[in-house]
Amino acid sequence: MNQQKREQALAELSQIQKERLSYIDFRLMFLGVMQRSDLIQRFGMKEAAATRDIALYRKLAEENIIYKTRERRYFYNPDFVPLFPYSPQRALAALASGFGDNYVGIKSRAMLPCETPTQLNTTNLTTLSVLTRAIHQQQVVQIKYHSLSSGVSSRQIVPFALVDNGLRWHIRAYDRKQSRFTDFVVNRIETPQVVESEIAEHETREADNQWNRIVELEIVPHPSLKHPETIAMDYAMQGNKNNAQLNINVRAAVAGYLLRRWNIDCSEDHSLKGMEYHLWLKNHPALYGVENLVIAPGYKKPH
Repeated sequence: MNQQKREQALAELSQIQKERLSYIDFRLMFLGVMQRSDLIQRFGMKEAAATRDIALYRKLAEENIIYKTRERRYFYNPDFVPLFPYSPQRALAALASGFGDNYVGIKSRAMLPCETPTQLNTTNLTTLSVLTRAIHQQQVVQIKYHSLSSGVSSRQIVPFALVDNGLRWHIRAYDRKQSRFTDFVVNRIETPQVVESEIAEHETREADNQWNRIVELEIVPHPSLKHPETIAMDYAMQGNKNNAQLNINVRAAVAGYLLRRWNIDCSEDHSLKGMEYHLWLKNHPALYGVENLVIAPGYKKPH
């Protein structure tokens, strides 16, 4: 089947049919093998329905799949071309936590042996759910917030986005107490309650300059490295050995988190020493006006 007919056929399928075909596609691509029982177990379907889905997949992508009678299983074909697009992030998450397996429950089943760093902090789901409902419904929330600098205080915030800095989750919001936009660590929020209050125009996401400003970062292998080409390969940088570079567009509001998470040397003269510094920010002036740079390694405000 040619690409145009395949896309037309996929467009006519229901969402649940696409999910089942994607499961077949994913297992073949990343595990190299699948069988009818995999579909039955994953989707709780009857054998006849699983057989129809496999037949449909073979019709849409016959070059992807080989059936071996002796083993009664389907295998990856070297001519395989994915039927669906997969981002590396989603693919790795599915392999580590399961392709939607055991969603209603506590435990998840990894598709491959996988170890990730232990998460030291866990998010309170009751607190989180109040905040996410407020974001979705554009509401004001009354909270008690535990700050490292000022201790516990009562705040009214206007939240509009979730932010993951790699270690903990934040809420991006307008803080009525300090009359500015800022980030609140979810785990430091206590007794959140939605309150009836009008949201002014200056309290909305559209008024948050740091959120709406996009900063382009030019990241290169750290000049102190003996083999910079290794880091260029690690981050899929563009260019040759001598001018490899990774360009990233990021919101100014979260730029500091990214720079800290990846230990990017932000000093103008790439002066930071240590094995943890594999990357250097080449275009230092791009950070002018970005507010949350106190955590960016080596950054100093220009005179």
